Amino acid sequence: MSRIRISHTTSYRYSEPVSFGIHRLVIRPREGHDLQIENLSLKVSPAAAVSWHRDIFGNSIALASFSEPADLLEFSSEAIVCRRDHTSHRRLLDVLPIKYPVRYSEIEASVAGGYLESVYRSETEELRDWAETTFAPTSGDDAVLLVEGINEWIHRSIRYRRRDDRGVQSPLETLRLGSGSCRDMATLLLEAARALRLAARFASGYLDGAASRAGQAVTHAWAEVYFPEHGWFGCDPSLGEGTSEKHIVCGVSSHPRGVMPVSGYYSGSRRNFLMMEVSVDIKALAAANRPESGVERPSLRENREWVPERSSREA
Repeated sequence: MSRIRISHTTSYRYSEPVSFGIHRLVIRPREGHDLQIENLSLKVSPAAAVSWHRDIFGNSIALASFSEPADLLEFSSEAIVCRRDHTSHRRLLDVLPIKYPVRYSEIEASVAGGYLESVYRSETEELRDWAETTFAPTSGDDAVLLVEGINEWIHRSIRYRRRDDRGVQSPLETLRLGSGSCRDMATLLLEAARALRLAARFASGYLDGAASRAGQAVTHAWAEVYFPEHGWFGCDPSLGEGTSEKHIVCGVSSHPRGVMPVSGYYSGSRRNFLMMEVSVDIKALAAANRPESGVERPSLRENREWVPERSSREA
């Protein structure tokens, strides 16, 4: 278990004062068995009225509305969170393997359908042909190993390129260019999984690593694939590995645009906009049970020595 402080600032500068519309913020870490928030503060300049709600995906969303113009718009949040390692549920894979194609129960099928629907429908057929040719899935294959293979392939084959422009590249564009940002790689994995009829969603948040510890990081994105009886498995194609406690989720969505950390608009000319700056700084507050630096993180299939008692399966 560990405690950390996450400081996240996003600033927009303009050549003259402009008026701002409502801005939507997806910056509060998602709480659960693996993470709890001890405290969260949000400062907005110019002054804004802020209201919170949960969206259809269960994300905590802040809406900021403004009454005065300004030439600087800035959002600064600070969260103190307590993390616990959340890999233990993956130990069930030996006794509850997931075979391809994945079958969703009657209870889950209607919800899973929303995560099977492609965002780039015009590319679905070509992307499916690519995925089936590249990874050759057959009935009875291990579905988790299939997803791991796609994740690792993207990491090896797509060169990371930071992009500050808005939006994401389409999957086929990322394949054609052979490069993309973390959100482009996550979208490629998202749509490749869906092309193979695997329910998947887009995730956005923070990555606790060397850059964030030096105050030089920005927000991060990856994808998650759903496996019945096991839940959502995070896959980070930027790193080529499964997610771990260093991945801190703020928002999940069926669409990449659903979890943009900051989105909104202003009234004025495009020429008024000068620049945007984003910084993420993560500091350790306690070292309790924190893994030593440099220790390699396990894959989706670590710690196979644990087997549940038979009675727990029959209950």
